[in-house]
Amino acid sequence: MCVSGVNHGSNSSINVIYSGTMSAAVEAGIEGIPAIGFSLLDFNWNADFETMKPFIRKITLEVLENSLPKGVVLNVNFPKLTKENIKGIKICRQAKARWVEKFDKRQTPQGRDYYWLAGEFVNQDKGEDTDEWALENGYISVVPVQFDLTAHHATQELNTWKWNE
Repeated sequence: MCVSGVNHGSNSSINVIYSGTMSAAVEAGIEGIPAIGFSLLDFNWNADFETMKPFIRKITLEVLENSLPKGVVLNVNFPKLTKENIKGIKICRQAKARWVEKFDKRQTPQGRDYYWLAGEFVNQDKGEDTDEWALENGYISVVPVQFDLTAHHATQELNTWKWNE
């Protein structure tokens, strides 16, 4: 089994594709190794990871006991809460959200310009079955992730286009 993380900060929603923590889990999954990526929604240098220990143990043991479906790894995110305030574990789908990026022009102490990537996370998904909803409402989110990114629903339509004419 591959257990990746625990990552500082969220790997929920679209963040899963930017995540090194989840990339390690996906690489294991590609090799047929059961894998889980764990993240805590806390960027604090002194974040309390102790809260997660019993949940990590529980989730890991469930995967070992039941095994994951072929081609699936788990993306697990913890809210920044104490053990007593976590309401439970929710199996979720990835919320539809994105980053609205902007670049801040700044200067080095030597007066040279540089640009700092900044932005705002925008959750466009109001579903109560999403990872973002679960985290905002005190639950640990567990999203089964597949590494085949093919948009199967689009194949039929794209095959009607005049590609070879």
